[in-house]
Amino acid sequence: MKTISKKLSLLFSAVIAVLFSTTIATAQTTAAKIKNVVLVHGAFVDGSGWKEVYDILTKKGYRVTIAQIPLTSLQDDAAVVKKALDRQDGATVLVGHSWGGTVITEVSAHAKVASLVYVTAFQPDNGEATTKWLGTAPALPENGILPPDKDGLVYYDREKFHKGFAADLPHEQAIFMADAQKPIAAASFGTPVTAAAWHNKPSFGIVPTADKSINPIILRNMYQRSGAAVTEIKGASHAVFISHPKEVADVIIAASR
Repeated sequence: MKTISKKLSLLFSAVIAVLFSTTIATAQTTAAKIKNVVLVHGAFVDGSGWKEVYDILTKKGYRVTIAQIPLTSLQDDAAVVKKALDRQDGATVLVGHSWGGTVITEVSAHAKVASLVYVTAFQPDNGEATTKWLGTAPALPENGILPPDKDGLVYYDREKFHKGFAADLPHEQAIFMADAQKPIAAASFGTPVTAAAWHNKPSFGIVPTADKSINPIILRNMYQRSGAAVTEIKGASHAVFISHPKEVADVIIAASR
């Protein structure tokens, strides 16, 4: 009887060990299963600003795609991001900066979008336009977004670009960004989104506490409404994805899990 009991005990221990190792392996696989990331820039900039975030993520094994949106309309911008998502080989973390938040919301129902990261970005609901949120808190005095020109394009004031958009970057870098800026079609801000899958997909929001282009009050209100997991980066400007790439990459990594 003692021999039988000992054999049963050994068998039970072996079964527990197998189950435990299988559980650990499954957990590790689940934690690492989302390896695709699509990054979307906002107004006045292009995708090159994501370079340091890109470097951090690719070194950790992520497959990163940067969508270069034309800033000509919400539909045009969304079409570029949809094509980028179509090319992914599985579940994807979709990331948007500023105006890019409206764009990723528009395509958030795409089957390959697993989670959404809003980097000081707009997060409208279905049927809402970006302009709905722009007026919910006072514009800060450093804000340099200009009225539309005769062609309906919106630029950022060169003289205000450093303090209003990129205060935590060197002055020379901010001026280069101002002189290299991409304007956005003003009509884009008034176009309602047709989908808002953040209702049923995990979302994450980054709030730079010194953002002068989008009042942080607006960001906090949007992210509170959506139930997004919020990370505040003290002293960071609207160009937080350039000035604080590690903190931004950390949030994207969290969204991948």
